[in-house]
Amino acid sequence: MSSTKYENLVDMFERSVKAYGPRELFGTKKNGQWVWTTYAEMGKLVDDFRGGLASLGIKKGDKLCVISNNRVEWAVIAYACMGLGAAVVPMYEAQLSKEWAFIANDCHAVGFVAATPEIYAKCKEILEKWDETVEKLHVADKAPAPTHLIGLGLPKSDPASFDALLEAGAKAPVPSIHPDAKDLACFIYTSGTTGNPKGVIMSHGNIVSNVNAVQGMLPLGGDDRSLSFLPWAHSFGHTVELHCMLSRGASIALCEAVDKIIPNLVEVKPTVLVSVPRIFNKIYDGVNKQMSEKPAVVRTLFQAGLRASAKQKKGQELSLVEKLTLAVADKVVFGKIRDKFGGRLKYAFSGGSALSKDVAEFIDGLGITVYEGYGLTETSPIATANRPGAHRIGSVGQPIPGVKVVLDKTKADDGKQGEIIVYGPNIMVGYHNRDTENKEVFTDDGGFRTGDLGVLDDDGFLYITGRIKEQYKLENGKYVAPAPLEEQLKLSSFIINAMVYGDNRLFNVALIVADMDAVKAWASAAGITDAGDKLLENARVKEMIQAEVDKASQSFKGFERIKKIAVIGDDFTTQNGMLTPSLKVKRRVVWAKYQPLIEALYAGVDKGKGASAAA
Repeated sequence: MSSTKYENLVDMFERSVKAYGPRELFGTKKNGQWVWTTYAEMGKLVDDFRGGLASLGIKKGDKLCVISNNRVEWAVIAYACMGLGAAVVPMYEAQLSKEWAFIANDCHAVGFVAATPEIYAKCKEILEKWDETVEKLHVADKAPAPTHLIGLGLPKSDPASFDALLEAGAKAPVPSIHPDAKDLACFIYTSGTTGNPKGVIMSHGNIVSNVNAVQGMLPLGGDDRSLSFLPWAHSFGHTVELHCMLSRGASIALCEAVDKIIPNLVEVKPTVLVSVPRIFNKIYDGVNKQMSEKPAVVRTLFQAGLRASAKQKKGQELSLVEKLTLAVADKVVFGKIRDKFGGRLKYAFSGGSALSKDVAEFIDGLGITVYEGYGLTETSPIATANRPGAHRIGSVGQPIPGVKVVLDKTKADDGKQGEIIVYGPNIMVGYHNRDTENKEVFTDDGGFRTGDLGVLDDDGFLYITGRIKEQYKLENGKYVAPAPLEEQLKLSSFIINAMVYGDNRLFNVALIVADMDAVKAWASAAGITDAGDKLLENARVKEMIQAEVDKASQSFKGFERIKKIAVIGDDFTTQNGMLTPSLKVKRRVVWAKYQPLIEALYAGVDKGKGASAAA
């Protein structure tokens, strides 16, 4: 696998434009048709917009906030900024305006780029009432008001429009600078689950160290294509999809919306899927639901084919019957499933949180190789990854080239797991304006404390076992890491989401988000006529979901299992603030809303009996 080593992101971008000029880079669906921007066209847009930004006086060391979902203009702005030595500060369209203001103030931004007229109007109000807005943030450091407001949706006649700046830059071109590895590339603010967002300062060296590692690790090339739906404002999508795909001459189709993922997959026929476990869980659940409705002979073939595929992937020899079964299953069943994802999907790259081993083996069994990795925004983000020749399902792989992982076993009490500490060129410069937090996360010898718990096997493969801040102790002194159990619960076809709770309690309980369509179908078949909230309060429905929870908990220790559940019908989403942009549960937000419902599960419990049940 050939690889190219880059010094900075400007170097990477310009070399790709030169090498892959006529190839398709970004695909956008317009008026029912996919329209493609080539590498050469992208190069011209970046050159022109760099000149446009320079005409506003934006220069090396400045920070420009970009509030936009993924689109061609997002990438143009990012690479144009970097070519001036300025840092990009990406934000989410779905964030509250007070969060945009906090971030702009925190990083001393020189301006905003607004994706829509609505966002433009909100940013304009922030700037017009800057002193008043910052006063409400209750921050010690009050920055000057940003001086620029650029609108992607403004007409070309407006000098603050994206198109007007392109035109201005074409008339007065400005050559790019090639930053030093230590120069800042972007500030990525972590949404976090507590407090204000923290600005993770990423240098060019941080990010290209990840790109360079991927170059020699993962099988990506010019024939590959992804469907982009993870936000580039998040480190995973930003590095693994945007920069890594572009560095290899691959193409990226921009998904219309999350609810359009499946039809878009069929249309653009990607070879690569870069995603978080929640999407893979939906694929797993959807296929299983479809199979449950098929004739018995098809279901039997499907399961036998999966078993044969798993055996083959472990390097075990198949019998003649197993070979025939796998061939028939692949043609009759697996191939049709792959067709629903465009028919060309070869690789699935999973990150953001731990992927269930059941789901990974399932997708792998369909003929789509799953490469799971691990990292955080602070590690640019990849720290470990599975790869060809070093692939172990259930693990998050071995450290990537140039990175070392060690465990601090003083952070756990079983002698096997420990806090994951990462060393390497991918480690962030630091948190912006957060001296206390920087002292907490950096070791004396330059390692980064991830806050995650893990186990390393004899071959150096890492297994994630939980997060220290999420880990809690039951009243009997046993520690519980809720995330692995929550991921297992979500594999039920009746459960969309879950939050496990039991901090200093006698036993674990869970708040379950039901898949209402699946529950309604089951209830109808069972002759239950209740609807809405009454349906979820129905004793037989609760018993059915509790049985699903019990089944999912079987592989966990007795004290970890869930004794009681509360069932709701409204999912956790980024829109209602209960999920982070990387689709992790914001526990404090869920707790704030559902505390009475969760507390009620412990009402009237006899302490002695509860302790016995939890033991």
